[in-house]
Amino acid sequence: MPPPLAVIDLDGVVADVRPRLQFVTGRKRDWDAFFAGVGNDEVLPEGRAVVERLAGDHEIVYLTGRPERTRTATEDWLARHRLPRGRLIMRRDGDRRPARVVKPALLRTLARNRRIDVVVDDDADVCAALTAAGWPVLRADWMPAPEALRTAQEQQGRT
Repeated sequence: MPPPLAVIDLDGVVADVRPRLQFVTGRKRDWDAFFAGVGNDEVLPEGRAVVERLAGDHEIVYLTGRPERTRTATEDWLARHRLPRGRLIMRRDGDRRPARVVKPALLRTLARNRRIDVVVDDDADVCAALTAAGWPVLRADWMPAPEALRTAQEQQGRT
């Protein structure tokens, strides 16, 4: 039997996106600049500790709302920071649905063949949707949730 899955979000859980939020705050948003900076994020120590702990007895899957076009930069970032290896599932380019809709749909597909033991996410709306659907959730509350990130995740469907 393969080990159960631990599903981990990136932005606000493992990756500190706060320096990039300047590009999506205010009236004029520069999403290209926001996503161009994914390789510059620092690792959140609490997120690293959670992923490393779970990697001991789970298969790691990173489930992010980042668009597919950032895959190479995201994979490079994960490798450079020596985070536990894991499958990377990303939002399709052009998919603007809220994270609270996208992530449960992606989890349902993932769970067809495997048991999911825990989902770690920082987005309160995502956590509520997953909990309501019966998924085991650990709310990542170690990075203060800036309103710009919440807006990007839930209103603009961008991350």
